[in-house]
Amino acid sequence: MKKVFSSVLATSLLAMSVSSVSAASSDLGTEVLKPNDGWAASGEGTTGGAKADVNHIFTVTNKSELLQALGGANLNTPKIIYIKGTIDFNVDENNQPIGPEFYADPAYDFNAYLEAYKPEKWGLDNEVSGPLEDARARSAQRQKQQITVNIGSNTTIIGIGDDAKIIGGSFVLNKSENIIIRNIEFEAPVDFFPQWDPTDGDYGEWNSEYDNLTVTNNTHNVWIDHNKFTDGKHHDEDFGKVFGRTYQQHDGLLDVTNGADYVTISYNVLEDHDKTSLIGSSDSKSTDEGHLKVTIHHNYYKNLTQRLPRVRYGQVHVYNNYYEFNSNSDYEFDYALGVGVKSKIYAENNYFDFDTDVDPGKIIKDWKGTSIYEDGSFVNGKSSGSQVDLVAAHNKISDIQLDENVGWQPTLFTKVYPTQSVPALVKAKAGTGKID
Repeated sequence: MKKVFSSVLATSLLAMSVSSVSAASSDLGTEVLKPNDGWAASGEGTTGGAKADVNHIFTVTNKSELLQALGGANLNTPKIIYIKGTIDFNVDENNQPIGPEFYADPAYDFNAYLEAYKPEKWGLDNEVSGPLEDARARSAQRQKQQITVNIGSNTTIIGIGDDAKIIGGSFVLNKSENIIIRNIEFEAPVDFFPQWDPTDGDYGEWNSEYDNLTVTNNTHNVWIDHNKFTDGKHHDEDFGKVFGRTYQQHDGLLDVTNGADYVTISYNVLEDHDKTSLIGSSDSKSTDEGHLKVTIHHNYYKNLTQRLPRVRYGQVHVYNNYYEFNSNSDYEFDYALGVGVKSKIYAENNYFDFDTDVDPGKIIKDWKGTSIYEDGSFVNGKSSGSQVDLVAAHNKISDIQLDENVGWQPTLFTKVYPTQSVPALVKAKAGTGKID
């Protein structure tokens, strides 16, 4: 296996692996989160694989090498994994490309599925069931096994240079801790077998699995920095409509759910996507209260529809982010900050840039929440730009009146810059290949 080494291999080969990484990249591989840089600095901080010995430093160029370097979800030994070039997850064990035909269950027939569950025949009152739905689920499970990878504790995964890329892979941080992911472009997985749910909304919806990156199930101390997350060449509109609804083959880009905690998301680019970032998985998961502590700063949100982020329960500090929306984008703006059940968003000095006039009252959307603290937001539209009280703007156009009593104030953060400096700062520094 090229440039991936186990602890039983010769020291000379291990030295060769390490030397294949430039000195600058090697330094970045051992870099840890700075003190006070958001919630991930809590406790002992976030160091990832910085303590890795020479036997656990890898350079990987394809999926099989990456999986071997990770060593499985339960390998908690400190490790640094350098991503070199493009790694496609829709490949077989020989790294040959595969697609929906590879995953499809023998009993799955897309046209028969549409015929069986079309609204005029199945209706909209009951979830789909039966042999065709079972075959779809088996097909989806086969794809899930192929493209989902669990990341163990004490791990740093970092791209070399400015062209490291993961296509179609779903990284899951599940019951783990102390993880750093930096300098990688992620192209969102395409769900080849979305499920039709007639009961979702008034007219039904197509629902997909696979986030680019999920932090879940009590995972804590995670630093996600200088990456790019995007739908890439597969935009939602390309899939068209089925049953009058978008044939949705994407889920989220970056979600934090199910009791996960102490996460810092910094200097990333998130672009061309619908359901971007969900913090908190459901209204009913009351055990999330007291968890979901996330800091989101200096990220570049470009041409996205919603969930920037949408929050339930969590104490989420959102500051110095740049939001840019173009009216000719494939992704139409809906809202940015989602105020969910018992959410406690503390937002300050964020910049919202529209190329048309948008009512600033639409930047916040209420999802059964009651409070959001907001200060220093600047909203720039086609005809004007100014500092705006987003809570007041929301309350002006909504029957739901939000207050700003979130009950906490951030203490872990880096410098909060003046809002009008945010666009230039973020565009210059966010994304891959821009780590200082």
